[in-house]
Amino acid sequence: MGAARDHSNPGTPQERRGILIATTVGNGLTTTPAVHAVFGTFLIPLSESFGWSRASISVVLAILAATCAVGYPIAGRFADRHGTRRMLLLGNVLFAASIAALALSNGSLALFYVTFTLIGIFGAIPSTPILSKVVAEWFPHNGGTALGFTAGVGNGIGSVIMPVAAALLITHYGWRAGYLGMGAIVLLAGLPVMYFLLRDAPGYGGANSHEDKPAIGRDDLDLKSALRYRSFWLIFVSLAAGAGILTAIFSHVVPILQDRGVGIGMGTTVLSVFALVGALWQIVSGRILEKVRGPLVLAPMYAMALAGLLLLEYGHGAPLLILAGVFLGVALGAQYSALRYLVMRYFGVGHFGVILGIMYSGVIVAQGILPVLFDASFDAWGSYRSAINIACVVLAVGTALLLWLPRYRLSEGRLAAS
Repeated sequence: MGAARDHSNPGTPQERRGILIATTVGNGLTTTPAVHAVFGTFLIPLSESFGWSRASISVVLAILAATCAVGYPIAGRFADRHGTRRMLLLGNVLFAASIAALALSNGSLALFYVTFTLIGIFGAIPSTPILSKVVAEWFPHNGGTALGFTAGVGNGIGSVIMPVAAALLITHYGWRAGYLGMGAIVLLAGLPVMYFLLRDAPGYGGANSHEDKPAIGRDDLDLKSALRYRSFWLIFVSLAAGAGILTAIFSHVVPILQDRGVGIGMGTTVLSVFALVGALWQIVSGRILEKVRGPLVLAPMYAMALAGLLLLEYGHGAPLLILAGVFLGVALGAQYSALRYLVMRYFGVGHFGVILGIMYSGVIVAQGILPVLFDASFDAWGSYRSAINIACVVLAVGTALLLWLPRYRLSEGRLAAS
């Protein structure tokens, strides 16, 4: 058993502010903004440069999904046992280098796939599940707001800045410079901030406890115990799959609209609205979840994904397309915010890393499979419409599953005292 923890107010206010800054910046440089958000921007230049089909390029997202699906739980278990700071610093360097290595692509799909395998392995380390573990440990009170702010603002701002930076670099210097720029941003923006501001919470990690293994609260569930609960599987199927689907849609907003004859400027605008609303709504929904005594409030927010997808595919004119971005952002923000918050409220923080890692494995698998199906649909029929209609059906099922979630197992008071 590790050193005693001050659950009610760990660390100093200055330390907690530093954690908020470091984890927000860190979230802005994870695989979602640095790889998925820019994927559509690189898709057409790569296809034209090497003559690759879109589906063959999108296979890398399935590779990314497979490697991250394995990597997230492993990284989470290591963080649960040994702390997060050192692994996040090392992971940032390796992740940045693997992105930059895409500039060495030479027309060999095998080399391209190997490089994305490394991106998946290294990207699972400085990832949102690990950063969320840090936040959950430092903020046992107001965890929903803190988790929503750091992940929402970080991923949202990153998902706006990264595609713009990639588009500028590709337009003026080519796609190779684009990948080098993405790697440089991840390293130069992330490493200094996390080095100086990121710390393991008191009682967690080898640097802050008498043993490497942190103290586990009496109400915290390990993975084996969590798997016995209906709430685990409902969260996994509805939220993890739903968030994965919408993240996959996010990476294809620009090509979906371009293929409907919408210019890249409007496509980028819709993508930016999607990202910004998703970021802000993670904070809003996190606060709502803290105030409402139960998870059913999520259902109407989740259902807005259906309206957003239908507008994205069938809507005409800038107002309706921008409204599609708003609806999709609300749904995505609610799903990601709830995923992290519900894990904390149903299962505690003692094994938060590995349990959330498993959840994010579900996210990344859906995120990896759907783009391949999307582009296979395009290659076969010249349209993304069939894939979008199937995604709508899956999201409708996910909305219904949320209605089966039970009341929270842990109150906020029990969570802080566990």
